[in-house]
Amino acid sequence: MSTIRLTMAQALLRFLDSQYISVDGREQKFVEGVFGIFGHGNVTGIGEALERSAGSLTYRQGKNEQGMVHSAIAFAKQRNRQQIYACTSSIGPGALNMVTAAATATVNRIPVLLLPGDNFASRQPDPVLQQLESIQDYTISATDAFKTVSKYWDRIVRPEQLMTAAVQAIRVLTDPAETGAVTLALPQDVQAEAYDYPLAFFDKKVHYIDRRPAAEGAVKRAAELLKGKRKPLIIAGGGVLYASASQELAAFAEAFGIPVAETQAGKSALPWNHPLQVGAIGVTGSLAANRLAQEADVIIGVGTRYSDFTTSSKSAFTHPDVQFVNINVSGFDSAKLNGVGVTADAKDGLIALREALTQTAYRTAYENGEIDGLRQQWTSEVDRLYAAEHEAGLAQTRALGVINAAIDPSSVIVCAAGSLPGDLHRLWRPVEPKTYHMEYGFSCMGYEIAGAFGAALAEPERDVYAMVGDGSYLMMHSEMVTSLQEGRKITVLLFDNHGFQCIHNLQRSQGSDGFGNEFRYRTEATGGLTGVYMPIDFAAHARSLGAKAYKANTAEELQTALQLAKQESVTTLIEISVVPGTNTDGYESWWNVGVPEVSVSSKVVQAHENMKARIQAVTII
Repeated sequence: MSTIRLTMAQALLRFLDSQYISVDGREQKFVEGVFGIFGHGNVTGIGEALERSAGSLTYRQGKNEQGMVHSAIAFAKQRNRQQIYACTSSIGPGALNMVTAAATATVNRIPVLLLPGDNFASRQPDPVLQQLESIQDYTISATDAFKTVSKYWDRIVRPEQLMTAAVQAIRVLTDPAETGAVTLALPQDVQAEAYDYPLAFFDKKVHYIDRRPAAEGAVKRAAELLKGKRKPLIIAGGGVLYASASQELAAFAEAFGIPVAETQAGKSALPWNHPLQVGAIGVTGSLAANRLAQEADVIIGVGTRYSDFTTSSKSAFTHPDVQFVNINVSGFDSAKLNGVGVTADAKDGLIALREALTQTAYRTAYENGEIDGLRQQWTSEVDRLYAAEHEAGLAQTRALGVINAAIDPSSVIVCAAGSLPGDLHRLWRPVEPKTYHMEYGFSCMGYEIAGAFGAALAEPERDVYAMVGDGSYLMMHSEMVTSLQEGRKITVLLFDNHGFQCIHNLQRSQGSDGFGNEFRYRTEATGGLTGVYMPIDFAAHARSLGAKAYKANTAEELQTALQLAKQESVTTLIEISVVPGTNTDGYESWWNVGVPEVSVSSKVVQAHENMKARIQAVTII
């Protein structure tokens, strides 16, 4: 057998460079490149390999380990999980900085390959700089922290182990049902050790992602349940977009007159003005979707994992006989809510179920104009919020209306946390698939700018806008520098509302007077953070990094700033001053959060009683 002598790190890159993916007959490289920040744990191993033996893999220099992984996640999400970046870091703090992002990937079912450096396998220089010494188990290192948040984890302590581990890593990364973060911990000495690898290990490998067909029996059971139901509601999740099943979703809904609600991940699967599109569902849902959910006697979940925001903490569905049909490529998700599971690719599942239901001449019992009436009512409410003026300044909903009208419909907006996801889920009006990029599985603050850069890498032909609050911006903005370095323009729309106002609103709704969530100076009079708002010049900060920047305090200034930003050739930030608390809320939704049973505040005790009453009303599993 022919062999080639390579270091483990060189062999790993050569292997990754030879992996391809084929979906519906379209073949493409699977690994686009490697994000990295170098330290003593990887610079002379995988760093040297990237310098001299990277093949066609592109190296991108991260500025924060968590940020660069978020960019990789966003890239894979925007590419429908069909291409990935790997991410390499040093040991210790460099590695641990990636743990949060690893969880973001796994929760959202997005593939990302993590290659953290690790302690010396030989132990000869122990303890090395940044090494974690666990006296009860000396085999533990910082990289063990990735086990909980990875779908596959391995530590390569001999160079030949790579051959088994790499194959298993790619298996998980290319599995639509099992994908997420994959971690291969790389001891820094083993990265540089050589082995005679078989040349066959580096042969071009095509991974065929065959759509999982729906089992005939499962389709029959689902059709049998549905034909006895009169008011179904479809909940479209991210699986619809990952399966490129927007047309099949529309065809299924139109065939039987079924309204379609959408999760954060599923938003843009149908255009906002489709006659059966009733908008966002759940805690951040529209009035139309939430009212239909209350009346629905069956929910058809397509590619959704049914988070508590989607189900309003399982309180959204109040029909006494409500049941669930779940089309999902993952059996774990298709079994949720005690539903009839159709474990299948979303596209194939929708086609099969449509054919089975057509044979029964199925139609819904919605009254003439009922769905359209709710849609029109909600459209009027969105129009009102988009035009809402506030005496103290620019309302957040008004700002979103200006932005939605001004940017090109093909533009991608990226968001993740704060009050913006709720407003965007309810109010944003996408007309093209994959133009709404929301990380709301983990709702990880700091994803927004890094994610926008990743989306821009994935689709350089589109304009990409990061929607970010001042709180998230302060947590992480470092990959804005990477976007400048790489010449991939993003436009950062920074909503300055003086703090963590989303959580400020939540705590006040549960009896608090407001504590610890606004960016105010500490005062001697109270000893607390009760002074005036801190003035932060975000536009000046962006300019100091090399970006262009504008400020907007009115709707007119925002319109002008958007026009000017469009003309810029480099990453641009628009600092938008909005009035705190001018976000949306309510619309017959509820979110179950723990409220203290005992408190010196009567408002808190009353909020606890209200919570108990709502919990007792929940009847679904």
